Amino acid sequence: MTDRVLFISLSNIGDATMTTPVLQALHSRYPTAKIDIVADRRSAEIFKYCPYRGELFFKQKRELFRGGWLLFKTLRAKHYDLIVDLRTDGFAYLLHADKRLTKWQRKNSGLHSVEQHMGIISSIHAPAPIPGCHIWLSEAEMHFANQILDSYKDKRLLGVGPGANSRKKIWPADRFVTLVNQISDRFDAIILFGSKRDHAYAEYVHLHTACPCINLCEKTSLLEAAAVMDHIGLYIGNDSGLGHMASAMSKPTMTIFGPGEPERYRPWGHRAMLAAANGQAIDKVTVEDVIHVLEQDYFRHPITTGKS
Repeated sequence: MTDRVLFISLSNIGDATMTTPVLQALHSRYPTAKIDIVADRRSAEIFKYCPYRGELFFKQKRELFRGGWLLFKTLRAKHYDLIVDLRTDGFAYLLHADKRLTKWQRKNSGLHSVEQHMGIISSIHAPAPIPGCHIWLSEAEMHFANQILDSYKDKRLLGVGPGANSRKKIWPADRFVTLVNQISDRFDAIILFGSKRDHAYAEYVHLHTACPCINLCEKTSLLEAAAVMDHIGLYIGNDSGLGHMASAMSKPTMTIFGPGEPERYRPWGHRAMLAAANGQAIDKVTVEDVIHVLEQDYFRHPITTGKS
């Protein structure tokens, strides 16, 4: 019987979100198990309210010795029936477990990161549709969203994330303005999302768009942002964790890519649209490119109002 499971997730918010299908599959396979989770301190918020979570441990990328040693000592004192390690830096092999599944045993299951993660547990997960990404919320976050959007009930809301964690991933803010202004007749308001580092981009969009705007940049936790996303009809943004969060809330997403691997790192969802620069600078993507994709997909079958 498998009752003690350790799940080692990834660090960045988007990457961590894309590990939640594996977490759900483990719960389906071992429904009585409480699953301990190792995650980055910030992205760990995604797992906060997971109903089958056990203990939550933090592993910081930059804490190679001090934090890593403390985590090692804590986990070394435990014995697990199963460890599923999606990082695979050898850490799982230093811990006590009856069985370990890591990238070294991964079955080739597809190009997308979610498919690659699922390939790690292929020996215990029967072929089946891959679960969607998921973020668990509490009543507090849902109440927060309802308060913020009290004046916008049943309105057509567009979510926009104009920032990212790398300048190479950031589409020019004036193009977000042009895009929003050109499609503003299809929405009643836009909601801006982002962290402190995205402030300048969000403020620029806020000041220059004609559409009514709610600027939530810097003003929400991750889970509060996810709760607000539950009310939007569409999310448009750069390649960042916010797009993965919106997709995890079952929202259509439009992601704008520069250099990178969009087919691997696009949000996991059946309505995950993208406009890509094919390895070139992100400013090679035009407003017309984005609108063309939206016209081919979202505007033909929009989600207009309310929660999904």
